[in-house]
Amino acid sequence: MLSSFPAPIHAVVIGASGGIGAALAGLLDADPAVGRVTRFTRDVLDLTSPASISAAAASLAEPPRLVICATGLLHADTLRPERALRELNADALARSFATNATGPALVAQAFLPLMPREGKSLFAALGARVGSISDNRLGGWHSYRAGKAALHQLIRTIAIEHARRWPEAVVAALHPGTVDTALSQPFQRSAKTLFTPAQSAAHLLAVVDQLTPSQSGHIFDWRGEEITP
Repeated sequence: MLSSFPAPIHAVVIGASGGIGAALAGLLDADPAVGRVTRFTRDVLDLTSPASISAAAASLAEPPRLVICATGLLHADTLRPERALRELNADALARSFATNATGPALVAQAFLPLMPREGKSLFAALGARVGSISDNRLGGWHSYRAGKAALHQLIRTIAIEHARRWPEAVVAALHPGTVDTALSQPFQRSAKTLFTPAQSAAHLLAVVDQLTPSQSGHIFDWRGEEITP
């Protein structure tokens, strides 16, 4: 149960048709502290369309206290994580940035001003440990790493500005670990631990509940441990 937020909570899940997003929405629906869960799927809110993001925010029935952007792009059709610099191309970089960094930032731009000024509120986007520059020891995955690193920087910058008028708010990036979803499916053999979407969602909501405004602008893994940029 989310106990650190004023109840009833209006929670918004963006990417609610994905594995983690659907699991998050389901757990929030079952939480007695949550009064409303608004789900946005990609056919309604397109992260690459600023107009659809603005329209989704304008459609909310009431101010949201919790917004989770449970989205990410690692591979799709012809897009694959690069194993070497020679595989890098401009289209892959642009596509990764559009979904992994630009989209969540535009969601924050549209949704953060709607959140209550009093009491804890929280905006989170799914980050990734591989987006940590200091933790990069293997190389490869250039576009995905760069997109998530950009997201982490945007989260930090947005949090600093948001705190000036919303001092009780938290803005954070969350690393869910390796989860059994379509995003990770081709790469699961190398995972030390593989979580189900339900397990991942429970971990993330536990972290969401424990975060405080002093931790705003940082990146946390599924255990609540901070990841260095």
